[in-house]
Amino acid sequence: MAASNIRSRPEPLKPVKMTWRETVRAYVELTKIRIVLLLIFTTVTAMVIAADGFPSFALLVPTIIGGSLAAAGSSVINQYIDRDMDSRMTRTSRRPIPSGRIAPENALVFGLGLVTWSVVVLAVWVNWLAALLALTGALYYVIIYTLILKRNTVVNILIGGGAGAIPVLVGWAAVTGSLTFEPLILFAIVFYWTPPHSWALALLVNTDYARANVPMMPVARGEATTRKQILLYSIQLLLISLLPAAFGTLSTIYLLAAAALGIGMLRVAINLIKRKDGAAARAAYKFSTAYLAFLFLAMILDKVIL
Repeated sequence: MAASNIRSRPEPLKPVKMTWRETVRAYVELTKIRIVLLLIFTTVTAMVIAADGFPSFALLVPTIIGGSLAAAGSSVINQYIDRDMDSRMTRTSRRPIPSGRIAPENALVFGLGLVTWSVVVLAVWVNWLAALLALTGALYYVIIYTLILKRNTVVNILIGGGAGAIPVLVGWAAVTGSLTFEPLILFAIVFYWTPPHSWALALLVNTDYARANVPMMPVARGEATTRKQILLYSIQLLLISLLPAAFGTLSTIYLLAAAALGIGMLRVAINLIKRKDGAAARAAYKFSTAYLAFLFLAMILDKVIL
């Protein structure tokens, strides 16, 4: 199937009649709230490190609100753009737009509104650098990843992963009003975490991506290459995750957690190569999700306790 055919829009679905509660739930579903929560957790972690403890409530709340709006808005716009592809994939066909629960134009307005309000909130109650970074993250995700990379190149995840790493910069900038090498290390951790995490999922839904002609690593390079790349990036992730302790930004609690979690990533990556089945891919995907949450939790505990 040619890429140009994927761009063609399917016949509009007849709108689904819903109660106002069902409508609200559909719009919340559009925002991918679980992903937003993980991204905001990395933002808050960066704030705690930058402030050497928990920042003030007056700064924390608008940063969380603004960052959440940016992440949610870019997710909604992404689903508007990818609605044709989502309708062809089993995993995504029941999303609000392809299922007919939300009209595409309504989703687009909703997404643009969320991103706009994120900039307003951050600019007024935090600072302009945080607002600019949040907007950059949204544009990066929508334009660079969704429009340019996702359907056209196997390096879509490699380059596109930068969008998910920008929230740590937002958190750091919210506290300090500037950027130094420390938040760039946090950025690198999320950046190098994204490929093994996303490729593990791609192994699970490889058939869907192949049907939609999306050149994710398993489709474009094969599953064997993907499993090797997951191991390679897991090794790099382990090494990079140790840098905050090496530079003195964090200390013992974080160092031990980073080492243990990194070894865990290596174990599931090696298991992927050995077993070559869906169960191993599912285990790798679940562990990689927990990995990032626990790694950033260790950062907070390190700052609060030590």
